[in-house]
Amino acid sequence: MPRPFRPRAAALTVTALLLSALLGGCGDEPRDEDLTEQRLSWKDCPAPSEAQGGGDAPSPLPDGDTWQCATMKAPLDWDKPEGDTIGLALIRAEADGDARERIGSLVFNFGGPGGSGVTALPAFGEDYAKLRTRYDLVGFDPRGVGRSAPVICQTDQQLDAYFQQDATPDDFAERAEYLEGTKEFNEACEERSERMLPHVGTADAARDLDLMRHVLGDAKLHYFGISYGTELGGVYAHLFPGNVGRAVFDAVVDPTQTPEQGSLGQARGFQRALDNFAEDCVSRTEECPVGDSAQDVKDRIARLLKDLDSRPIPGVFPRELTQTAATGGIAQALYSKDFWEYLTEGLQQAYDGDGRILLLLADSLNGRSENGEYSNLVAANVAVNCADDRPRYGVGHVEERLPAFRAASEVFGDFLAWGMVGCTGWPVTGAADHPDVSAPGAPPILVIGNTGDPATPYEGARKMVRALGEGVGVELTYRGQGHGAYDSGNKCVQDAVHGYLLDGKVPAAGTVCS
Repeated sequence: MPRPFRPRAAALTVTALLLSALLGGCGDEPRDEDLTEQRLSWKDCPAPSEAQGGGDAPSPLPDGDTWQCATMKAPLDWDKPEGDTIGLALIRAEADGDARERIGSLVFNFGGPGGSGVTALPAFGEDYAKLRTRYDLVGFDPRGVGRSAPVICQTDQQLDAYFQQDATPDDFAERAEYLEGTKEFNEACEERSERMLPHVGTADAARDLDLMRHVLGDAKLHYFGISYGTELGGVYAHLFPGNVGRAVFDAVVDPTQTPEQGSLGQARGFQRALDNFAEDCVSRTEECPVGDSAQDVKDRIARLLKDLDSRPIPGVFPRELTQTAATGGIAQALYSKDFWEYLTEGLQQAYDGDGRILLLLADSLNGRSENGEYSNLVAANVAVNCADDRPRYGVGHVEERLPAFRAASEVFGDFLAWGMVGCTGWPVTGAADHPDVSAPGAPPILVIGNTGDPATPYEGARKMVRALGEGVGVELTYRGQGHGAYDSGNKCVQDAVHGYLLDGKVPAAGTVCS
């Protein structure tokens, strides 16, 4: 879930995680140690914390080996590197090939910002098994995320209520309620996480990556960034071009856009994905159960959302499916073509007055588990984005821009336009209008764009290539659906990635995979 499409809040159980952040994350005593000389203590991984999303400890790897976890110390404030430290959670699967062929560690960031890499890497681990033949696969929780000094905001109960609010206000009263809800969330983040908020920006995380490279024992950072992970990788390449090893960017964020431009681009991207879903449904041999034509599919969705604005339907008791929740649920289903069948079933149910599936999809987007507990996915997402993004948008600006957003998407336009006010009143000043990813002198970086990507529209890949600079970005196009390309299983894409990461063979610029 890259910037700026995101639900408006996140949650966690405050007491336990506040203790974790204060006791396990930060130290108050001056230190004499050189953090580059620290040795990691790798142990079998525990079950994920609530901030990481909960659940069971990762299952053993196919060869019977276990996932190993460790904590790396990093400066709380990179401007004061000799000061207090925080702990960053890491996970790895050691290379299983010939030790003589091992290249080093391959560090992953699966996006967000706010996603836990410690839970994501085991979840997707089998997809990257071939890369493990020559690399230790390494994931991590970036600062402010999961077990890495997590950003703490509202409680689970507060967020259940918060997500029931109308995020597409139509009148003065709804606007006032929406803005008050945003204000309360931001104030909760400041109250409970004031110490971390100035230090969760992408540049801070990029410096953590370089420390991680050093601690892992690698001369170069070999990196696989997905979604927001491409922005993090680009910022790293800008700051440390001489330390870049073999790197792949998949589902690429456009680094040249302001937050407003990014939101408008995502409105177009999600609308394009919805168009593709509708066309796919009616093109199948069997009858499409949610419309007679592609336009009818979209018209029925628009009518459903309009009806839900004034008349929510039962969802997962006691919560209802609101217009906002349904919009989020539809967006979540568009992240992968594998989810389209759930979207079809969810729409069928909703047309019959049952909102359970769409609400569960919205819960997934918001980081809510079945037991009602939230990860800190969205709290961290907001904190990182607001630390990175300088612009602050007011109600007047949103109302002025609503026609353009509605022209981009009847379904998602209002939601994404009003989402721009999320950083208004945030206690930390944003760093810039957009990140600097220029990386003169860096080696080739493989940049993969998916023509059907809703969250990071395809056009962003070429913008990233140009921004990285001449001779750095190498563009590959995948003509597919969903968010990202490598995990689609497309052989052409995976062969190109494997050829570069494993053998150092850079594919021809402009390669197209279908």
